[in-house]
Amino acid sequence: MDKIIIKNLEVFANHGVFPEENVLGQKFVLSAVLFADTRTAGMTDALEYSIHYGEVSQYITKFMQEHTFKLIEAAAEQLAQELLLAFPRLQAIRLEVKKPWAPVGLPLETVSVEITRGWHTAYIALGSNMGDKQAYLDGAVEALRKTRGCRVEAVADYIVTEPYGGVEQDDFLNGALKLRTLLTPQELLLRLNEIEAEAGRERIVHWGPRTLDLDILLYDDAVIDTETLTVPHKELHLRDFVLVPLAQIAPHVRHPLLGRTIEELKMEVVR
Repeated sequence: MDKIIIKNLEVFANHGVFPEENVLGQKFVLSAVLFADTRTAGMTDALEYSIHYGEVSQYITKFMQEHTFKLIEAAAEQLAQELLLAFPRLQAIRLEVKKPWAPVGLPLETVSVEITRGWHTAYIALGSNMGDKQAYLDGAVEALRKTRGCRVEAVADYIVTEPYGGVEQDDFLNGALKLRTLLTPQELLLRLNEIEAEAGRERIVHWGPRTLDLDILLYDDAVIDTETLTVPHKELHLRDFVLVPLAQIAPHVRHPLLGRTIEELKMEVVR
C-alpha cells in the first residue's frame, strides 16, 4: 500500500492527566502515515484521486484543539478513528502523538504513543426461522449500516433452507453480507450479539429455533481460535446454506486455512 507521510505537525492543545495540563495546555507533535492507493492520482495528476494532506493536517489540528483527553492513548485512538471515517480513500493510518513537555520531572525529549488502525473486511452469515424472518434479516443489515465504524458493502440474496442440527423446527431464511469495519473481531462479535439480543434472540436449545443468528465467517485473512470466537467459522466449508449466499458476494475469496475459494468450496458441498 502506498504512503503519504505527515511528519511532526505541532499543535498546542489541552490534554493530560493533571488539571493544569488541561487548563494551561501544552505542545503536542503528531506524525501520520496515510495508507492509500495513489496509483490513479500519480497517473492522472488529479488531487481528487489522492488524499489532501493539507486537509488532513487541518483536521488533526482542529480535533486536537477541540477535544480534551487525559491520556495521549485516547487522543491517538479517537483521532485515528475520526480520520478513517472522514477520508474515504484512507485505508489505514499509523499515527504517533508526541508529548515534548511531559511532566515527569526528568530530562527527556518526548513521550509518545504510536498506533496503527485501518479498515478490515469481514463476511457475516445471517439466519432466522421465527416470526417475520425477512424483517429480522433486514433489521440486522440496517443495524450494521448504522453502527459507527461499519460499512455494509454487499448483501447476498436470501435463501430458504432446511433446519440444521437435527432439531425439529421451521425452515430458515439465510443470507450473507460483506462488511468493512474498524471494529476488532471481538468488538464485532459483541456488536453482533447486541443486534441478536435486540431482535429477541434466546439461546435455549443448541441449533434450535431463533429470531436472528449472526456469525462471523471471515475477517480479513485472520485465523482466530479463542473460547468465544473461531475464525474462519469452523463449519463454513460444510454448510451449503452459508456457502451459497457467500459465493454470490465473495466467490473468489480464499479460505485462509483450506486455500480454496468460496466458489470451489460451494461446488464441493452443493452437488
